[in-house]
Amino acid sequence: MIRLALILMLLAGGALAQGFGVAARVDAAGSRIADEGKGVAMTLALSQGVPWRVFTLDAPPRLVLDAQEVDWTGLDPAALLQTSRITSVRFGAYVPGWSRLVAELAAPLVIDRASLATQEDGATLDVFLIPAKAEEFAAASGAPSDPRWDLPPPVPVQKRDERRPDAPVVVVIDPGHGGIDPGAEAPGTDEKSLMLTFARELREALLRGGGFEVVLTRDDDVFVSLERRIAIAHEAGADVFISLHADSLSEGLAHGATVHVLSAEASDVASEKLAERHDRDDLLSGVDLTEADDEVTGVLLSLARQETQPRTEALAHALVQGMAQTGGPMNRRPLRAAGFSVLKAADIPSVLIEIGFLTSPRDLRNLRDARWRAGMARGIRNGLANWAASDAAKRPLVRR
Repeated sequence: MIRLALILMLLAGGALAQGFGVAARVDAAGSRIADEGKGVAMTLALSQGVPWRVFTLDAPPRLVLDAQEVDWTGLDPAALLQTSRITSVRFGAYVPGWSRLVAELAAPLVIDRASLATQEDGATLDVFLIPAKAEEFAAASGAPSDPRWDLPPPVPVQKRDERRPDAPVVVVIDPGHGGIDPGAEAPGTDEKSLMLTFARELREALLRGGGFEVVLTRDDDVFVSLERRIAIAHEAGADVFISLHADSLSEGLAHGATVHVLSAEASDVASEKLAERHDRDDLLSGVDLTEADDEVTGVLLSLARQETQPRTEALAHALVQGMAQTGGPMNRRPLRAAGFSVLKAADIPSVLIEIGFLTSPRDLRNLRDARWRAGMARGIRNGLANWAASDAAKRPLVRR
């Protein structure tokens, strides 16, 4: 039985001949995850062999498959998944050059065997899982650590030297989701794509208006963990952090833009559900939290209630006013609060903007309309400019 992780590199045969520079394509017709005997068999039919690794993570139990690199086009999760022992499966880009598949397990299953066989016309990757006790699964789980196989580290943002008082305001824009994590989905589109488009448009609006420097947490369809998004903001020396989303939500009045700030307690049920889902989406994309420090959350929340919280609340009010004047429509309760993990940079005013909801036909039409998005971008720019001027005037008083 495979105890921790299985890591393989194809060094011979057709794999090297075909080269690893071109992504392997998945053959949907030849791929499936289904019951087989007492276990579950996962078969992925690929156009060529690729370097890969597979391991499990606990809490919740998940199977993670990394490959360098796979084009998942045409693969339907509902058609791929043919067993009730796995409750969901997601796949997509993870970090540049690497793809990831994550299967959420209904009950603990450990890796019994895994292999990749190459043929002249492609390759077949097989993983077989068998039931295990919870303690056995926990002992066997964990992300592998091997310098030869560690995924490439995130590209660091260039740290700035000490900035002048009249330096531009550094805004970190965070397009929600990405890569393996599509976020909310609607026919023909998804949240990650819409938010990346809007983030790029907002960046251009801020740069054209002057007075701002802009950093995006992602500028491509790749996965960025919640922890990494906050780290990028710190590396960039951010004055403001804005996370952009457009969720699907059945709870509450789910249409119109809202601005969320960090709070230990959610202001309403809808905000609480959104925060839970955002954290769960990150977890189910294969993030390993075994080294996480639970005390950090409490410390950050305490710090956020001091100097940063009033500045954040002022920022949220300014953004709501700006969007209402040149963009909109706004939700009837546009200011909300919840424990969004992505807002827990205690020293940076941070907000999460739900530009709209994909479950609202009106919002979905607006999100697809470039002219409407331009109005919302202007509204956010105006709100940021007004807040920055007011905040700069108050800063000497705060320091006293």
